[in-house]
Amino acid sequence: MIGHRLFIDHGSEVVIGQTSVIGDDVTIYQGASLVGDGSPGRRHAFVGNGTLIGPGAKVIGPVALGAGAKIGAGAVVNHDVEADTTVVGINEE
Repeated sequence: MIGHRLFIDHGSEVVIGQTSVIGDDVTIYQGASLVGDGSPGRRHAFVGNGTLIGPGAKVIGPVALGAGAKIGAGAVVNHDVEADTTVVGINEE
């Protein structure tokens, strides 16, 4: 499901997996991917309203990106991100 006003800037190589849920007013930059991890059922991310996903970022598996989160360029995210949080690099716990 994709919400209102999704903006894909320079859209080449953007991947949005089949079970992704994207909220309203989300921006996704070139080369970003919302990919599955092989989990049964929902395999892809839930992206909250107003989230920004930077160029080349990879969001892996059924993680939740809270409203207003910012995922930096080239970041790898495989855990939930709280609302209004900025993530850069590799998001490991």
